[in-house]
Order: sequence, then structure tokens, then C-alpha cells
Amino acid sequence: MDKDTLHQKTVSFSQEPKTPHWDGELDYRPLFEQAGEAFFLVSLNFELLSLNVQAHRLLGYEDGAEIKNENLNLKDPDLRRLILGSRTNTFEHLLFRKDGSSFQVELNSNLIVDKHGSPLMIKLVARDIAGYKQYERMLKRNARAQSVISEVTASLFRSANIEGKLPEVLESLGYAMGVFSCVIFELKNSSLRIKHRWVDSAVPEFEAEKVIKPFMDSISKFPNRVFSIPDVPEKISGVSSISMLVVPIQGALGSWGFLGLFDRDDQLSWLPTSFDIVQTTANLLGAAIERMHYEETLRLSERRNRIIVDALPDLLIRVDRSGRIFDYNAGTSHPLYLEPGNSVGRNLQALWGEELTSKLLPQFPGEMLFTRPCSIEKFQLPNIPGDFEARLLPISRIEALVIVRDVTEQARLNQMKSDFINWASHELRTPLTAAILMTDLLKLECTPEEREEYLVTLSGELNRQKTLINELLMAGRLENGALRVEIAPMDLNKVLHEAVQSVAPMAKKKKIDIDFSITETACIVLGDKSALQQVFINLLSNAIKFSPDNSKVRINAVRNDGMANIAITDSGLGIPKDALPHLFERFYRARNVTTAEIPGSGIGLYIVKSIINELQGDIQVDTEVNKGTTFTVSLKMAGGTE
Repeated sequence: MDKDTLHQKTVSFSQEPKTPHWDGELDYRPLFEQAGEAFFLVSLNFELLSLNVQAHRLLGYEDGAEIKNENLNLKDPDLRRLILGSRTNTFEHLLFRKDGSSFQVELNSNLIVDKHGSPLMIKLVARDIAGYKQYERMLKRNARAQSVISEVTASLFRSANIEGKLPEVLESLGYAMGVFSCVIFELKNSSLRIKHRWVDSAVPEFEAEKVIKPFMDSISKFPNRVFSIPDVPEKISGVSSISMLVVPIQGALGSWGFLGLFDRDDQLSWLPTSFDIVQTTANLLGAAIERMHYEETLRLSERRNRIIVDALPDLLIRVDRSGRIFDYNAGTSHPLYLEPGNSVGRNLQALWGEELTSKLLPQFPGEMLFTRPCSIEKFQLPNIPGDFEARLLPISRIEALVIVRDVTEQARLNQMKSDFINWASHELRTPLTAAILMTDLLKLECTPEEREEYLVTLSGELNRQKTLINELLMAGRLENGALRVEIAPMDLNKVLHEAVQSVAPMAKKKKIDIDFSITETACIVLGDKSALQQVFINLLSNAIKFSPDNSKVRINAVRNDGMANIAITDSGLGIPKDALPHLFERFYRARNVTTAEIPGSGIGLYIVKSIINELQGDIQVDTEVNKGTTFTVSLKMAGGTE
């Protein structure tokens, strides 16, 4: 109250204050003593005159004990003017207990006057409002908590990174509820795992695990209950006066762990609404965590599907009935690969042309083509080398998946197999025809010279057929992994000599000289004798076959860094560059060889390469068209040899 209010009623201080007494008109002691509230009677000079039993108790004194004026804390001049300036006043005030501690009360002052209206004394009624203040603080805290949590949870659900946002939510919850630590934890198989935590910087040493562990069994036994531990021993927590609240985090699919709150001042003595707020927050966290798991599951599924799709060798196109492309997925090695920005949103007709797309897509707006699969066998696209095939699989009536496969290699292999079958049929039939002819001639009368000629021809044709059959059998064993080589030390010079002797008749027939240049001392390598003979016989046979008559085939063997390098050089057709990547494939024959109609199976070099790989060696090719080819075989030297 200000000075203007004080002058609304004049209080006389000129006359002597009357001595208060309890007789006559002031005899209301029984009522005073039996009142349920704390009463104080104070003189106009603010000297304590009397107080009742409740007032003694309020200040922490025994009944009848002497109480000092200081306990009432009425020295402030402004306060005195307020009390004396109005008949009645109500205000908050601090009183002091016997032990010196202060506490807040609601103080009601009333001026007691005589029959003439002159003030006699002051009556003070004190009400302890500590409980009310605490209740008020709780209400404010709850209101603040509700506001903060609503804002934070809304932000949480808007976030693209829920897991990264959870610590921030815990921090906001902690500040809103007035606690110093919040954690999200789970209990599985008697083990504790803190998934997310927030700890106030004022208590960085706090470890929630130490507080939770002693109560793990109880929490696990009743996972759907709320646990409140009001006073955790300091020897457990390491911090004095710790209280813990554990609330289950529930989602639509069950429990996602627990929310733990740790307090130190109020010992979690909250209103029921506070528990409701915490439980609501826990439920929201459960929904958020559940959503996070859903999203993670979706991400994993999408990633898994993407890996699977990327691993497929085919091009996948998702289109609608008009041909508009929604998805276009192909590995970068696919001939039809396009960046998503250059494909998605475009029309398939713009990429493939009208004639081709009309075989897959509807021709009329009302046509429901996406009801059954259809396909296009082996087609080509402008300015793109290779052969392709396409299959359309309906996803719905308005969408379909087009699977495009590059069949260029398959077509090449099919052609190679077809060529091989034609060649094999011819090569197997020709020796048999010649052999049958020779046997028929031998039945007739013939001179000894003719007989010898017929027998040599018959033997040669049968050996030719035997060689072809052996190559086919070996190729089959290599393909099935049935060929086993026994690696052991052996003299390379001896193996090469035997291989040269085996092809000598073939070389003699074409008048080809074999120039054999090797070291005089033994060259011991690691290999399989039979397999190496097959390798060098095949390479020498090819060199002789592809070299012109009256030419030379050279064999050169040298040692280098623990390896024996054997080079076989001819002066034949050479190998085109485009044939080199396929040279060691089964049934492959270069164009210039087939054009020249030089016989061969296309499996000899496949056998050579496979055997060299089994022996952990290497083979290299150096060639020039129309000038010749050099095959260099590298084999490991046996230990201790150079």
C-alpha cells in the first residue's frame, strides 16, 4: 500500500497506547486459544503481546516458551505502514522458526479498535502455505512440462532422424520435469543396456547403470508397472539423495524398453498429473521408437532390394500403359544403362522407337494389355551394338515391369556351340569315312606298297579321331572340375622333347622346321607331366597348323626370377585384337581362322589355359595379324633351382 492509501484513515500516535488486558471487552482468550490457526497479538509498536498454541507450534516452540519479536520479522517500515494503514490486509510473509530457518506464510493483519474506533492492537493470523506453494510449483512445472514435451515430441515426429533426436527429447524432458538425468534403457537376458541418455552437466559423474542394476529383477518381473524408488542409497548411486522413477515404454507391438528419471531434490514427490505426463511421454517415445524401427526395417528392405536389383544383370523398367517410365534400373556395365535423370519421366517410345514399344504396350487407350505377360525375342536398338530380349510382367492393370536382358554373349555362345557341333560332326565323320574307305581298299587285291599306304592313312585318320575325342573328354573334365593334376618336380627339357616328337610327323608333312632352343642343363619345374605334354602338344600343333608350308616354328625356354618361360612362336595368320579377350573360351575360333577354313575344335586353347591355371602358372599372347603369334607359358621352378 502506498502513502496515499495510508492517509485515507488517520491513526493517532499522540495519545499513550493503552495497556492491553484480557478483562471486560477484550476477554476472548478461550476463543483465541482454541482457534485452529496461528494467532499473534501485536502492539501498535509491533511488540509481541500474545500468541496461541498453534502459533507456538508453527514457529517450532513448545507451548508457553518465550518467543522473540525477531521471529515475526516485522521491522520493515514499509510493512508496518501497510499494516497500520488499513483495517485488514492479506499478504505473503516470511517467519523465522526457533532453529533460524525461514518459511513462507500467508499473513492476515487486522487492526483491533475500541468503541471510539481508535486502534488498540494488531491481530495477525498466519497460515503455512509451504504445501500450497509446492502444489503451485508442481502445477507450474506440469504446465511447463506439458508445453515443452508437446513441442519436443511434435519436433521428434517431424524429424527424419528420430534416433538422433531422442537425446534432445530426454534433455527437454529433464529440464521440464526438474530432474537431473533421463535415460532410455532395455533389459534383455539379465543384461542392462542404456540406449539413450541425458545427464545434467552439474552431475557429470552420475552413472544411471549403478542405480538401475540393483532393481533389474523387479523391473524385469513386472515390465508393465511403474517403479518409484524414493531414496536410493548413496553407496549404490555415488550421489546423495537420489530417487528414481521407471516407466515402461509401450508401443503398438509391445514394449520398447523403459524410461528412467532421476531426481535429487524433491525425491520425485510429484502430483499424479506429473506421473501422467511422464507416462504420456513414455508412450510418445514408444510410438516414435516403433516408427523408427518401422523406418529402419523399410530402409533395410529397400537397401536389400536395391542390392539385389543392382546385382541383377538385367535392365528393369517400370512403366504405365502409356509407356511413361517410373523406374529405370541397370548396372553401369549394361549396354542400355542410363542415368535416372535421363530416363525417369521419359516415354519408352522415345528410347526404343514406336515399332518396338508397340509390341509391348497398349495400342488403344481402352486396351487392357497389362493382364498377362508378353515378350520380344532377340531385337536390336539403333546405334547400340548387341542383341536383347524383353519380357513384360504386369504389376497391376496400369503398371508393368519390363525386364530387358542383353543376350549378345548368349547368342555368341550359341553360335559357337552351333559351329562346334557342325565342325565336330564333320571332323568325326571325315576320319570315319576315310577309315572305311581304307578298309574297303585293303579287302581288294593291292600291292605291298599300296597296302602300306592304306594302313598309314587308316592309322592317321584313326589317330586324328582319337585326338579329337580326347580333347572333348578333357574339356568335359575341366568344365566339371574332374581333372586333377599332380604337381611335382620334373625336367622341362624332357617334356618339351617328347612334345616335339609327338608333332614331328605333322611338321614334316608341311615341311616346317622346329627350332628348339633350350638350356643344356636340366630345367626342373613344378608341374604334371601328362598335363604339360598336353599343353605343349596343343600349342605346337596350333603353331604348325596356322603356319605356312616351308616355314619355321621356334621354341625358346629361359629362366627368370624363379620362373621358367617357354615361348612358342609361329609365322602364321596372327590373331585379331577383338578376338584376344575370347581366345581361351570354349569353342571360340577367330574370324580369320574360320574364313581360311582351317580345321579346329575351338577347345585346344581352353584346355591349355585351364591346365596352366591348375599348375598356378601363366600364359601370355603376343600377336600381329599376318605376321605370327607367340604364346609364352610361365611355370614355377622347383625349389633350389635357377
